[in-house]
Amino acid sequence: MNNRMPNRKPQPATLRVGGASEILTVLKDFGVDSGEMLTAAGIHPTLFDDPGNLITYAARDRLFKKCVARTRCQHFGLLVGQRMNLQSLGLVGLLMKTSLSAGVALRSLINYLQLHSQGAVMTLEVDDDLAFLAYDVIEPGLEAIDQTGDGAVAMMLNVMRTLCGSAFKSTEASFAHRKPADIEPFRKFFKTPIYFNAEHYALVFSRKWLDVRPPGADTELQQLLQMQIDVLNAKHSFELPEQVRNVLRSALMTGHASEDQIASLFSMRSHTLSRRLEACGTSFQELVEECRFAIAQQMLANTSLRIGQISTSLGYSRASSFIRAFRRWSGSTPNQWRATGNEDL
Repeated sequence: MNNRMPNRKPQPATLRVGGASEILTVLKDFGVDSGEMLTAAGIHPTLFDDPGNLITYAARDRLFKKCVARTRCQHFGLLVGQRMNLQSLGLVGLLMKTSLSAGVALRSLINYLQLHSQGAVMTLEVDDDLAFLAYDVIEPGLEAIDQTGDGAVAMMLNVMRTLCGSAFKSTEASFAHRKPADIEPFRKFFKTPIYFNAEHYALVFSRKWLDVRPPGADTELQQLLQMQIDVLNAKHSFELPEQVRNVLRSALMTGHASEDQIASLFSMRSHTLSRRLEACGTSFQELVEECRFAIAQQMLANTSLRIGQISTSLGYSRASSFIRAFRRWSGSTPNQWRATGNEDL
């Protein structure tokens, strides 16, 4: 399919192997040889010897696809996420564990997620009564996003239980993919209302839990960890266009993606942001278009949402405007693209 978006491919996103190692544990539970599956996915088995090693999102995506096909378990990613916790997040997880409140811990996860995983973003929105913790994959070209997203929401629940204690309860869990044939594994684990065909992979809970002091809270240790994190974060910071891409995903879906709003997140004026992006060979509008196209592809491929719903989610006042834009990006209408099996996703 002809992709008419600007041909600027960023470096492939990676994540720490420690965040993917539970895939091997779940394979063992199914009696499947993990070495065989890793080889089939084009991954050298020794990569998993050190949790600090990096694996590309594309490689993990291939592995998830192979695992689902081999085990015939459509909720394989959910099982993986059920085994993940703060320890899976490495140094970022330790910082969260020592935080003085669950809310501070979650902000640390959002701010430093790139040190653990570069192909996704997390956001936390809070209103008068509820907190909305969301996860979105931003790496393009993946086919097993449903497995990754299911695992992320399961991990969110485990993280909140670690931070707040076993009494923690969520009010709902949502998943940005079609309703599976068997939803009982989701009901059994989350024990809360669950929703599919959502805009985000997310966990919703009472905002009161953000004020809970984690059992591992330690001011002195947190300060030491924060210094280490700051050094690593400065060392691994993305270029400005990539940073803008990372925040645009959630900003577009929440209606806060004007150039002024995005520029303020980087403590600069819109004309400064525009000038710096131009120096990098791109523009704010081009990045918005790239991000809208990527989100549209994911929603068309993974959900049953109507075109009008997707259009509204992306900030278009009319579905016709979205359809024209999508035709410009891909050479076909959204319905045509969805019907052909979206080979390029």
